[in-house]
Amino acid sequence: MRVLHTMIRVGNLENSLAFYTGVLGMRLLRRQDYPEGRFTLAFVGYCAESEGAVLELTHNWDTPSYDLGNAFGHIALAVDDAYAACEQIKAKGGKVTREAGPMKHGTTVIAFVEDPDGYKIELIQKKAA
Repeated sequence: MRVLHTMIRVGNLENSLAFYTGVLGMRLLRRQDYPEGRFTLAFVGYCAESEGAVLELTHNWDTPSYDLGNAFGHIALAVDDAYAACEQIKAKGGKVTREAGPMKHGTTVIAFVEDPDGYKIELIQKKAA
């Protein structure tokens, strides 16, 4: 078994695609409209679905926003340099909600950014080899 994807519901698919592809640098892997069900599925990621886990962005055409609740935590991405990643994300119009720095009670460098729907994305700096 392996993880295939994580699905999140988005209120504005074009804004979400712009964020995940333009700001975070993922690729749009596939997109399919389901007119009878009034929804669209878009899969984004850094590699092919056959090679690793991706994100499924689900846009229900008649739902402009969602309550995120308090059960979902965040999506985590590995980055070479969390400080530089934050600067790049801000330069592309992304929202950094926690600047890069050591995590509380540890030494791992992390940061948090937020997508257009308010989902948190943690940037975790890779350890030096």
